[in-house]
Amino acid sequence: MTIAAARPWLLLAPALIVLAVLLLWPLVRVLIFSFQDYGLREIVSGDTNFIGVDNYVAALTDPQLWSVVLPNTVLFAIAAVLCTVALGTLVAILMTNLSRFWRTVVGSAIMVAWAMPAVTGTYVWVWIFDADNGIVNQLLMGAGLMDEPFNWFTNRWTFYLIVLINVVHHGFPFVAITVMAGLLGVSKEMLEAAQMDGAGPIRRFFQITFPSLKQVFTVVIILSTIWDFKVFGQVYLMPGGSGTNRSVLNLGVWSYVESFGQNQYGFGSAIAVLLTLVLLVITIIYIRVLMKEDEL
Repeated sequence: MTIAAARPWLLLAPALIVLAVLLLWPLVRVLIFSFQDYGLREIVSGDTNFIGVDNYVAALTDPQLWSVVLPNTVLFAIAAVLCTVALGTLVAILMTNLSRFWRTVVGSAIMVAWAMPAVTGTYVWVWIFDADNGIVNQLLMGAGLMDEPFNWFTNRWTFYLIVLINVVHHGFPFVAITVMAGLLGVSKEMLEAAQMDGAGPIRRFFQITFPSLKQVFTVVIILSTIWDFKVFGQVYLMPGGSGTNRSVLNLGVWSYVESFGQNQYGFGSAIAVLLTLVLLVITIIYIRVLMKEDEL
């Protein structure tokens, strides 16, 4: 390799080294731990106890994975992606019909929700749905719809309903801004011609706007799927989400609870590797779809 050919790699070397130390090496360590019976004894002694794929077999044959963890993870990701993309698209359409001043105001307002840390947003929604002093319970009791306070966090479905609201509230601004940028580039002449031909707003959207923004929607859907599939803080920080209510566990929280709650670091690492593989498959699909879009 000549000096000219090696120059880009030399310029990238510092960043690649940092990424390898901060990202690649921890991933390798987790993969190594996943093949061991690794607990507090091994941490103290420094010994290794390789058991092959036993941790993976234990994880894949655990009834809790198929009856609780996987349904919670997959169904929540599907619902969150659909709601986030739908709300973000509606807000984007609203913003394109506003003047530049009000578009800036609305865009700045929704970006506050996106910039809010997940921890802060989660505690706000926990306070809103608090069983004793929550606004939701007080409003429902004041309207005569409930006789006594209801604990929203003990039920599996209401628990994830709150997580869904939290995640959608935090994620829709990204979709809205991205889709709005695409909508501003859609041919107005085509929309006006379709309107003159009698096409309503819904028909114009699905026959003209959506096909024109197919690549944009592909990006936001795949990215939202990746983010919503590995939701952790919004579940873990909710009452019962840290493992005391095992009916609300998802893959990310289950891995953390088994590792740091049960001191089964090898088993928890195996769960983390399985989650990483799922996200890797989604990422590969994302890249292939984008490459196919570029070839068209």
